[in-house]
Amino acid sequence: MADLLERIGPVIGFLLALTIVAEIAQRAGVFDVAAHRAARAARGSVLRLWLLIVLLATASTIVLSLDTTAVLLTPVVLTVARQASIPPVAFALTTVWLANTASLLLPVSNLTNLLALHSFSHIPSHPSYVSTMWRPALAAIVATVVVAGLIHRRTLRGRFTTTAPAAPHDRVLLVVSAVVCCALAPLFISGIPPVYPAAAAALVLLVVLAVRDRAFLTEIKLPWLTVAAVVVLFVAVDYAGRRGLTDAIGTLTGHGGGVFELLRLSGTSALLANVGNNLPAYLAIEPVTGSLDRHAALLVGVNAGPIVTIWGSVATLLWRDRCRRAGVQVRLGTFTWQSLLIAVAAVVAATLAL
Repeated sequence: MADLLERIGPVIGFLLALTIVAEIAQRAGVFDVAAHRAARAARGSVLRLWLLIVLLATASTIVLSLDTTAVLLTPVVLTVARQASIPPVAFALTTVWLANTASLLLPVSNLTNLLALHSFSHIPSHPSYVSTMWRPALAAIVATVVVAGLIHRRTLRGRFTTTAPAAPHDRVLLVVSAVVCCALAPLFISGIPPVYPAAAAALVLLVVLAVRDRAFLTEIKLPWLTVAAVVVLFVAVDYAGRRGLTDAIGTLTGHGGGVFELLRLSGTSALLANVGNNLPAYLAIEPVTGSLDRHAALLVGVNAGPIVTIWGSVATLLWRDRCRRAGVQVRLGTFTWQSLLIAVAAVVAATLAL
């Protein structure tokens, strides 16, 4: 139990702190202003606007996590697309794809990455997380953008009229929130345990919020259900692993470190994540990785792969809910076949980049 608490304590602390940062950043209008400035910077080009949204979704995912992109950026992107009279489905799908496939670069980008830090630290003479994952992370992002651009090439042609300006926001809260979000990226790659800069950022924003918009303090919603689910999954997978699950998973994923063995591992990880969910898939496969390259291949599979089914990652479920609230319907068949192409391209490209 002590080992369990030692491992998941920083993860839960980070999750709660970053949720506070994201909620206050949304209240401050960081995502709203960024998306509308992207629309103006596109100067009427649909393709240029899409590429700017790609950059925004990628940056949001890397620094503030995939769930933040799914929950907070999706409605803003849909609003901008509608104001520009552009069919919103291409922009909606691009956002959810990048929320998953762009979540490899930093430990904070995905909950699985934070869990992986424990294993990285137990590998003798291990390099840093970023130095190991930057190549597969870049490959996954590029593959996603290329395939998504080809799939929606017709939608991305043409021009649009200027969108409405962003809604008015408290300027002090907006500026402080934007500066804090930008400062987090270098802090997250500095080698400091991510929970500390996340907690410091949350504290700064809470103080500013208390001065500028005290009423919103009571409206911040912390993900207690997610926290409970993480604890339950840890206990359940640990119990199942000691009763045969680990051996079965080892047989399924193999044990080699060559190219085909790594593709087998990342592909199997992606498949299991789509069948169930990426978090339990990671926890089940982690004990049989055995090397740094295999652990990286596991992360590729459970981060970039679980986008074919709606339940493959929590971020996708959150994204679907935001689309429904915005009145945007993405047909399940369309989502599945297009996401399958993206998943295969991203997982294969990222694994080969290892």
